Amino acid sequence: MATNSHINPKARRKKEIVDVDLLFKELNTGKVSALSRAITLVESTAGGDSAFAKAVLQQALPYSGKSFRLGITGVPGVGKSTFIESLGRQLIERGKKVAVLAIDPSSNITGGSILGDKTRMEELVKSDQAFIRPSPAGTTLGGVARKTREAIILCEAAGYDFIIVETVGVGQSETAVHSMTDFFLLLKLAGAGDDLQGIKRGIMEMADAIIINKADGENQLAAKHARREFKNAVHLMPQKDHGWPTQVFTCSGLNNQGITEVIEELESYKAHTTQSQSFTLKRNSQALYWFKQTIDDSLKTNFYNRPEIISKLAVLEKEVLAKEKSPFDAAGELLGI
Repeated sequence: MATNSHINPKARRKKEIVDVDLLFKELNTGKVSALSRAITLVESTAGGDSAFAKAVLQQALPYSGKSFRLGITGVPGVGKSTFIESLGRQLIERGKKVAVLAIDPSSNITGGSILGDKTRMEELVKSDQAFIRPSPAGTTLGGVARKTREAIILCEAAGYDFIIVETVGVGQSETAVHSMTDFFLLLKLAGAGDDLQGIKRGIMEMADAIIINKADGENQLAAKHARREFKNAVHLMPQKDHGWPTQVFTCSGLNNQGITEVIEELESYKAHTTQSQSFTLKRNSQALYWFKQTIDDSLKTNFYNRPEIISKLAVLEKEVLAKEKSPFDAAGELLGI
């Protein structure tokens, strides 16, 4: 597909010539370096990269949407990386190309991030059929990288048919990842204070399956007990639109136990929702959600960047703090500009 005529496919970026057509051609044939470079362009906050990122995405769109998108969340220490590596290796054995988009915590002070998933998934990263991309969470909603959804599209265009999005497991990241994936896995621990009493109802309602991880060694008995508790709890949750009941599994990513059952669950879910058309309906709903979310974000950013708003905001803030105006009246005055 040709590049849009109004976008020059070549431009200088940090002493480097970016040819969007060539970049996409290499990405589309599965070249990992091209995929990494395209995602870097999409994630970039540099103004000069925006047009090229849009051009690459435009070419990628017709090749997207054919993967299975799996969201995985859980508190730090629950064993997400080990579980994902075990899951990814089994999927590759079944002929899948697996991409892992791992969202790492970012420092609120320096903006730095751990970006350690490649070191934690030592075996998976060696496979030619796997792509692992750690991205700093930044300040976006719930720790989800600002361009994770666009990265999914690029991975699909590069031929990856199973996309895993791993969240930091804190804040509202679950909501954001749930809104861009087909199936949402919640990983829990047993016997470590991470039990039924400590879980938010909202996360339970979003989960399409719950995994009691690290169900090995001395923790096996506690894991079985936790599974019973969660199985009883999910029966109290409202039924999802797709009609697929939430299952609870025990797994050991370290010992590669219980992973096969999880994969079979994912395959059964995909077959059921495809037949009932709810798979497509969910994808369509998500696309419209991100369309409107992008509008909301752009309106907010543009509003606060207007010079007259910046100057007036400072005045109104002082008046609110001095109780000369109510927050509601001040907001109304600002919005009326």
